[in-house]
Amino acid sequence: MNPTRRQVLFSLAGAGAAALFDRGRVPAWLGNGVACTSSAPVGELLGTLPLGLQTQAFGVKYGGSGLDARMVTDLSLLEPGKLITANDLAYIRTEIPAAAAAHTGPWTIATGGLLEKGGALNLDAISKQAKGMGPHLFECSGNANPSNFGLMSVAEWDGIPLADIVAGLKPSSDATGVLVSGVDHDGQVSARSTAGASWVFPLASLSKLGAFLAVRMNGEPLPADHGKPVRLVVPGWYGCTWIKWVNEIRLVGPDEPATAQMTEFAGRTHQGQAFKLAREFLPAEIQTAATPVRVEKRRTASGIHYRIVGIVWGGTKAVDRLAIRIQPRRPRSDDGAAAAPAAVNAAFEPFEVCPTPTTHVMWSLWEYTWKPTAPGTYDIALKVADATVPQRRLTSGYYTRQVTIDQV
Repeated sequence: MNPTRRQVLFSLAGAGAAALFDRGRVPAWLGNGVACTSSAPVGELLGTLPLGLQTQAFGVKYGGSGLDARMVTDLSLLEPGKLITANDLAYIRTEIPAAAAAHTGPWTIATGGLLEKGGALNLDAISKQAKGMGPHLFECSGNANPSNFGLMSVAEWDGIPLADIVAGLKPSSDATGVLVSGVDHDGQVSARSTAGASWVFPLASLSKLGAFLAVRMNGEPLPADHGKPVRLVVPGWYGCTWIKWVNEIRLVGPDEPATAQMTEFAGRTHQGQAFKLAREFLPAEIQTAATPVRVEKRRTASGIHYRIVGIVWGGTKAVDRLAIRIQPRRPRSDDGAAAAPAAVNAAFEPFEVCPTPTTHVMWSLWEYTWKPTAPGTYDIALKVADATVPQRRLTSGYYTRQVTIDQV
C-alpha cells in the first residue's frame, strides 16, 4: 500500500476563519497564518464511507438520565469555517440535575475555607465582569470509539477568570488549593459514575491555568445541560474538571483529600493511580491526539481515490507534523471471526501541518489523499511525528479507525 504524497493539514487561519464566529470578529489567537497552497477537494464526490460502526445516534440523548445521560457530536460534519459546535449539538456527559433545574431566583456561589473574605458571590453581579475568552475544546476523558469519539466539542465562551474571583476572596497564607464544586454533587444516583462533581486546583498556578467561570456559550446563556447558569472551563483539561452548575468555591490546604470526581477519573487522565491527596494529582491535561472523521470516495480522470479528513487536538502546544499508517486487516476467517490487524505493520508516513496551527486549545482539520491498491478493510492510525510529545492514547491505538474500501 503506497499512499500518494498529497497531504495537507488545515489550521484555522485562512479565508474561512471569520466564518467560525457569529460576532463579526476574528480573535487575535488566530494570527495571520502562513501562506499555504491548499486547493478545494479534487474530483467528483461519490460518497462518504463510515469509519467503523456508529452505535449512537448524533444529537440525541441516550444512556439514561442524570449522571448517565450522554449525547455525541457528529465530527464528520467538520469543515474549514465550520469548526464551532452549535449549542444544541454539543456533546453532553451529564444532564442538569433536579436541584439545578428547580432553582429559582438569583444564583449564588458559596465561598469558604482558608480565606479572609467569606460570604456568597452573586452571579448577576460578577457576570458584569464577563469577557470573551475565545474558543475551547472540551472532551470527556471516557471519549471512545463506540460513539465515534463524539464526546467532544468546541464552543466559544464568555466568562470571568477564576484567579480574579479567588484573589477577591483574599486567601489566607495557609491556602494551597481551590476546590470548585457543582450542584450535581448532591443526591445524584448513577449506574456508571460516582456522584461528586468537584475538583481541587493548585492555587499557585491558578493564573497560568487560565480557568474561568463561563456564563455564555457561543454568545448565548449556557444551556441547561451545559451548566446553566455558570460552569467552570479549564482550557486544555478533560471535561471531568469542567464543573457544571457551580455553587461553591473553597480555599483548602495541602492535606485536602482528593474528591470523588478526581478519584473516579484518575485512570482516564493518565494519573497512573488514584492518589489520596488532591495535591498529588497530575494536571488532567488532554493529551495530543488525532483521528480521521470521514473518508470521501472521489473520482477524477485518473481514477478513484480517497480523501481522508481528520482532526488533531490537545496537548500543550500546536502540532505541526503528524504521521499516518494505513494497513489492511486480515480477511475474516471461515468461522466468521472478526478481522484482525495485519501481521506486518506498515511504516508511518510523516506529513506536514500546513499552515501551522497557531493554537492547541481547539481542533484543527487535516486531510490526506490516499489511493489504495486493493479493496478491503483498512486500519488508519496516526501519531505525532515529534516523539517527545506525550501521546499515550495515540501510540496505544486508542484512536485507530477502520474503513472498508470496495473500489480502487
